Amino acid sequence: MSTPDAIVVGAGPNGLAAAVTLARAGLAVELYERAPTVGGGARTAATTDPGFLHDLGSAVHPMALASPFFRAFGIEQRVDFVVPEISYAHPLDGAGGAMRAGLAWRELDRAAAELGRDGRAWHRLFAPLVRESDALLDIVGDTLLRLPRHPLTLARFGLRSLEQGGPAWNLRFRDETAPAMLGGLAAHAAGRMPHPVRAGAGLLLGALAHARGWPIPVGGSQAISDALAADFVAHGGRIHLDAEVADVRELPAARAVLLDVAAPIAARIAAGRIPDASRRRLARVRFGAGVFRLDLAVSAPIPWRDTRIGGAGTVHLGGTRSRIAEAERRTPNGLPPHPFVLLSQPTLFDPSRAPAGRHTVWAYTHVPAGSAVDAEEAILATIEAAAPGFRDTIIARASRTAPQLEQENPSLIGGDISGGLIDVRQTVFRPRARTPWAIGDGVYLASSSAAPGPGVNGLAGWRAALSALGREFGLPAPGLGAEPG
Repeated sequence: MSTPDAIVVGAGPNGLAAAVTLARAGLAVELYERAPTVGGGARTAATTDPGFLHDLGSAVHPMALASPFFRAFGIEQRVDFVVPEISYAHPLDGAGGAMRAGLAWRELDRAAAELGRDGRAWHRLFAPLVRESDALLDIVGDTLLRLPRHPLTLARFGLRSLEQGGPAWNLRFRDETAPAMLGGLAAHAAGRMPHPVRAGAGLLLGALAHARGWPIPVGGSQAISDALAADFVAHGGRIHLDAEVADVRELPAARAVLLDVAAPIAARIAAGRIPDASRRRLARVRFGAGVFRLDLAVSAPIPWRDTRIGGAGTVHLGGTRSRIAEAERRTPNGLPPHPFVLLSQPTLFDPSRAPAGRHTVWAYTHVPAGSAVDAEEAILATIEAAAPGFRDTIIARASRTAPQLEQENPSLIGGDISGGLIDVRQTVFRPRARTPWAIGDGVYLASSSAAPGPGVNGLAGWRAALSALGREFGLPAPGLGAEPG
């Protein structure tokens, strides 16, 4: 392959999705990745002790079975997934020192029944979104600046997002559990609450929790990346690892260059091929809170005070919705005293990731952007409060501060794992109003800094590749069926 038709820079899920799409269309494609392995935010490695596999980015994948790209790609035929019966759990302190937990069972009726007098309100909130989840993904999985193909679904989703992201967010429910569960969902999109976009992100995650569940890939998130890479190579693609790109003009000539990197990095490395206005716009993209990640090798399942929590693939630790909101409000100025912690113990569902009888724990909390604060003790104290004796099970630990995460993956600017701040402007204009992926002469932004935004879903890369196929090559969307070759 002496002269490629297209080049992709960055082998995260979006870059791999773009490469697969272009190669499937019959183009000669080369993929450049600065790291020694593909995967970006979907990688797995032994970070603590030998034999313990930890996900370096996302661990649980709400979009894996729902993303229009992954469904077209046939990800379920290529990767083994375990879908827990409880998508997520939210522990809360109860009367007399007891603990109760909100449990998001995949079956909406069961989840609602366990919420008591708020069950009917929970069902009314989510039932239409669950029923129309495919249409909802069609809306939010593309640029929002187009005529909606499902206007009624968009209206239902929009009204619920405004309700749960505004002054009326406490009017629907009477008890604390349901609002706390919604607060944990919204906190996936770091930032102040209530906020309509973060509420919308939470509602989408909540709908997927009941529609298809939140799957965990067997063997770790790397399995998703490896499946994409294998298909790309099977269709003639070439992967260059340990190959950092400082300037796209140093690459072989190609009609299309797709960049799976954060917007400011795209502005820098493609400066010679994009207009000054586009470069300035990309450089101005704002980023949100960073994360501090903690990997733990442990000797036993987490001893939750409410043992039912162990059946959940994801646990949200943060207390009531008001307390989560307070933690998120304080995060830009420092580590809050009671941080929101997102946690998973994937070996409960995939024992292949640890030696027999042992387990891994994956957790993170939000920290100020770029802060080197060590949040390990805060995370451990938060887990211990809900699971006394947990510390005694720890065998080994490994942590990454926000600057360390950015050093390992420069697209995690300030430790932001979302490709840019999730607010109204940067969700609607991600990163621009017209041609949201085309940023210059044959250059496309194919990362989570572009529409539709963050998540291991391949959608930004897929959309960018489809745009390049039409604009540069006059080619239609290729088939992505589950059979490679």
